[in-house]
Amino acid sequence: MLRAADDDGLSHSAEAIHQEVMFKAPAKRVYDALTDAAQFSLFGGYVTGRQIELVPDQRIVQAWRAGSWQSGAYSIVRFELVDQGGTTKLIFDHAGFPAGTGDHLASGWKEHYWEPMQKFLA
Repeated sequence: MLRAADDDGLSHSAEAIHQEVMFKAPAKRVYDALTDAAQFSLFGGYVTGRQIELVPDQRIVQAWRAGSWQSGAYSIVRFELVDQGGTTKLIFDHAGFPAGTGDHLASGWKEHYWEPMQKFLA
C-alpha cells in the first residue's frame, strides 16, 4: 500500500506508561532488588527481560516481554532512581508494548511490582 507523501508512518496513538513511586529505602537497595532475582523475583519466568543499560543505583533500562506476547516482541522499560536521603523516588517509563495491553500492564506494575517491593523494602 502506498502512503500519501505527507504520511511519515509515525504513530501518534502508541500507548506508554509513566509512574512514579516512593520507596522507604536507599537507591542502592531499590536498585539491588530490581536487578537481583535472588532478592526479589516475580511471575515464575512468565516475564523475561534483558538488561540494556545499568548505571548502579541510578538507572536500569531493559528490553522486557510477557510470555503471552508474539515471539521476538519486546518493549522497553526504564527505571530511574532518585535518592532522597533514605528514601528513593522511582521514575518508571514503559513503552513499545503491544497495542491494547497498556491498562493491564499499568495496573500490573502497581499490583505486582511496586506494592510488593514497598513491603519487601520496608
